[in-house]
Amino acid sequence: MPTPLRWTSDDMPDLTGRVAIVTGANSGIGLQAARQLAAHGADVTLAVRDVERGETAAALIRGWAPGCAVSVGRLDLADLSSVRAFAAEWSAAHPGGLDLLVNNAGIMAVPRFETPDGFEGQFGTNHLGHFALTGLLLPALVARPRSRVVTVSSQAHRMGRMDFDDIMGRRRYRSWGAYGQSKLSNLLFTSELQRRLDLSGVPLLAMAAHPGWASTNLQAAGPRMRGRGWQQQFTDLGNRVFAQSAEMGALPTLFAATAPGLPGDSYVGPDGFMEQHGHPRLVGRSSAARNAADARRLWVLSEDLTGVAYPLEA
Repeated sequence: MPTPLRWTSDDMPDLTGRVAIVTGANSGIGLQAARQLAAHGADVTLAVRDVERGETAAALIRGWAPGCAVSVGRLDLADLSSVRAFAAEWSAAHPGGLDLLVNNAGIMAVPRFETPDGFEGQFGTNHLGHFALTGLLLPALVARPRSRVVTVSSQAHRMGRMDFDDIMGRRRYRSWGAYGQSKLSNLLFTSELQRRLDLSGVPLLAMAAHPGWASTNLQAAGPRMRGRGWQQQFTDLGNRVFAQSAEMGALPTLFAATAPGLPGDSYVGPDGFMEQHGHPRLVGRSSAARNAADARRLWVLSEDLTGVAYPLEA
């Protein structure tokens, strides 16, 4: 069946019997993605840092989709011990495996901080945490046919560059530059993961998506942490006037996760002006995001920093 030109969640297939994890699912795009996956029959785990907020989100989803299967697990992507604990506990509770991992959680343009493992916060949370999580859940993903990993990137990857000489921003830190680097890392990770899966003969698809400009609380975190109320007010106004809804922003992720016939390493975004709004379609990426040498270098560095080694051909 051909893909509809204006694909919506109504075009999603039946997901009964499928098992999914969505990180950062207590609000925004993650919540809306989890909602639709659960409504279409998937057994969904909301992997969240704040379990109380996660339970509130789960109750909302149950209200939207009565009878759905949704649970909550604690996951702090900025802390590798939390990533390891979540992966171990989830895998023990789900011996049948995992069909879909949505690497959605993230932070944006925040003041510099270091994670408990000594990583720059945005690189550690947005990239390294998801790199480690995916590797630790790889056995569960391989155990299921037609499984997928979808990592949420951003148009901000176009402002990013891989500064391997100062990857943690200790000499010079720019909040937006660090965010761009973390989102560029998401795309390089997706491409290198798919390359290694193909070399190893593993029928798992690695995908990426970006939401365009969607109205969520992500944009307000940086100004709030800096105590700049006027910036937060400006961001809130922009979201109200220009942004599309979180429901629309979740469509590229859902398309990458469920649409049939997509090749590995697909990148999905909105089809509107400058990819800021609209329905999902395959989109392009920057030349930096197509740099195979940087993708391999980032992979080796990520395995070294996280201590998570993937059992895949290189």
